[in-house]
Amino acid sequence: MSTEALSLIAFASLARGLRALDALVKKAPVEVLEANLVEPGKFLVLIAGGVGEVEEAHAEALLIGDDEVVGAMLLADAHPALLAGLRGHVARLSADELDCLGVIEGKAIPVTLHAADRAIKDANVTLAGLRLTGGLGGRAYFIVYGAQHDVEASIEAAENILGDACHRTERIARPHAEMVAWLLRPAPFHLPQA
Repeated sequence: MSTEALSLIAFASLARGLRALDALVKKAPVEVLEANLVEPGKFLVLIAGGVGEVEEAHAEALLIGDDEVVGAMLLADAHPALLAGLRGHVARLSADELDCLGVIEGKAIPVTLHAADRAIKDANVTLAGLRLTGGLGGRAYFIVYGAQHDVEASIEAAENILGDACHRTERIARPHAEMVAWLLRPAPFHLPQA
């Protein structure tokens, strides 16, 4: 399995974000997973690819973005499940398979992605899905599942990364089938399938 890196940069300016997007794809061959506006008025650029290429593109975007960069995150060794989730591949489960769900909501998208990566690396849980889209007021959230003690360990790992950027976490023991069907449905806005 090859190692993929992940970078997310938030810009206060759409214009500067587009300029940085152009510069970073000229700098290195990376996959642009998303480049879009989110509330409140931020432009996000999310890229993946080989470690060296993503590091080069990330550095270029920070250079071009300068004082318009309002958040950034670089994971040189992103968890494969995190990358799959960002590409729109989500787990499909029935409620009878679930012992516990963990819902982690962060106040900022870059640190929430970092927390999701850490949460699924540090505990024996599966990423059920994540949302970084518009309509969340600049926040993001992700959902993990597994045995209750593993979900609790995952939430703790995420909270350690999020710190003051943690908006809320919840544990849902033995979730009801109707809620699970609603929870894991395709997002109303999601990234294009690779």
